[in-house]
Amino acid sequence: MKNVLIIPDGAADAPLEQLDGRTAFEAAKTPNLDALSGRGRLGTARTTPRGMPCGSDVCTMSLLGYDPARYHTGRAPLEAAAGGVAMGPQDWVFRVNLVHIADQRMRDHSAGHISSGEGARLMADFAERFDRPGFRFHPGVSYRNLMTDVSERGRAEGEVIESWDRVKTTPPHDILEAPIRRHLPVGGPLAEDLTRLIAESEVFLRDHEVNRTRRENGELPATHLWPWGQGRKPAMPTFEQRFGKRGAMITAVDLLAGIGSFLGLDRLDVPGQTSYHDNDYAATGRHAAEAIAGYDFLVVHVEAPDEASHAGDAATKVKAIEAIDRHVVGPVVDALKAARGDDGEWRVLVMPDHHTRVSTRMHDPTPVPFLLAGYKVGGVVRRTLTEKNAEASDLHVQHGHELMELFLRRPK
Repeated sequence: MKNVLIIPDGAADAPLEQLDGRTAFEAAKTPNLDALSGRGRLGTARTTPRGMPCGSDVCTMSLLGYDPARYHTGRAPLEAAAGGVAMGPQDWVFRVNLVHIADQRMRDHSAGHISSGEGARLMADFAERFDRPGFRFHPGVSYRNLMTDVSERGRAEGEVIESWDRVKTTPPHDILEAPIRRHLPVGGPLAEDLTRLIAESEVFLRDHEVNRTRRENGELPATHLWPWGQGRKPAMPTFEQRFGKRGAMITAVDLLAGIGSFLGLDRLDVPGQTSYHDNDYAATGRHAAEAIAGYDFLVVHVEAPDEASHAGDAATKVKAIEAIDRHVVGPVVDALKAARGDDGEWRVLVMPDHHTRVSTRMHDPTPVPFLLAGYKVGGVVRRTLTEKNAEASDLHVQHGHELMELFLRRPK
């Protein structure tokens, strides 16, 4: 059976005043999802386990069928896998955002979506200045960068040292408009090292040529480096070992690609795919439709609704959902029907990883709506995919990682 998981990242939301009391799903015109709903069923799934942070690392791991409480060691190692950053078993990896802080408040988690070239230059120049032994910096895409601490290499077994697992850090997108002093790293001397890094980056970046140019162009400067999401390399069974299916993933986001790497999913490159609304949606859908022939399981991830939410942009969020419906859902379902027939052995699961609220510009752990459709899937009541309709259904998965088994299960 062919199975395709489509993830409109962060698409779920609460009713919005600027959408006349509707959510983005309710406001969007989605004829392909509406048609798919007629042959499927809706439900909700709790992708954020209680007591864990609501982030794409935890939620996507849950969505793909892996219990985060068992397999999650931190966000940064997942991104490092996608970026080809070498990780020893004792190494710690951090995500490092280039951010914009003003008046001691986190104003933008992405430094105005700084370009990869500008970000790489800032990271490289700062790396030459910062003198903490063992830290290594790795430029990434746009504002997303990595840092490794390799200082534990060569330590004698059993030697007692300070550990990063005692340090609490905070994702910058979770504290938009909040005072940063309440969210600086805490947890002993190692936390003080990170706080010093943040403070030194402010001084260093203030008059950097890249930032001077950005100010002249009316763009937000990158004012600070913000480390968070630390962890060590996880040990996980591959998707094929766990579920018996050879799979692939389409995504523009290193975090998702890193998870896919640990799970043994092939990453399919799509020219023109980005994590914003300038994404080439048609190319995403075209490559997804072509990939169906070669894989039993395919993940198609589109980041744009999440980024629109973080920007507080309801109109763009609606447009992103409509583009996913038209250019991804439609072609994928058409390709499945062409390969296996209208009523053949194929299934589609459309599901955000988490809610991202336009009103707060932050993630929310409310259980997410999903649409499961295809081979021998049916519901009594036909409803379109919205948060309210999913909540009114009779299918509610309390442990999100258990939904994947239902999705892949072949009916007898």
